[in-house]
Amino acid sequence: MTVSIEQGALFLKGRCPAEDAEALLVALQDDPAMTVDITETQRLHAAVLQVLLAVAPTLRGPPADPFLREMVFAKS
Repeated sequence: MTVSIEQGALFLKGRCPAEDAEALLVALQDDPAMTVDITETQRLHAAVLQVLLAVAPTLRGPPADPFLREMVFAKS
């Protein structure tokens, strides 16, 4: 599993498959104020991304993957 909670933050690391979407959603429902660290994220399944977009947690980044950094999580 690429979803982990460490030091009061939720970390998404490596390649996050669809199976991680449920764990991410449950963790964010348990603590909506939790920060999600995406600095070590290499790939996100669309289901994981949809959870992030729907819940809109505070993100700590940028992600390691250039596409995610420049196209998905770019600041407007």
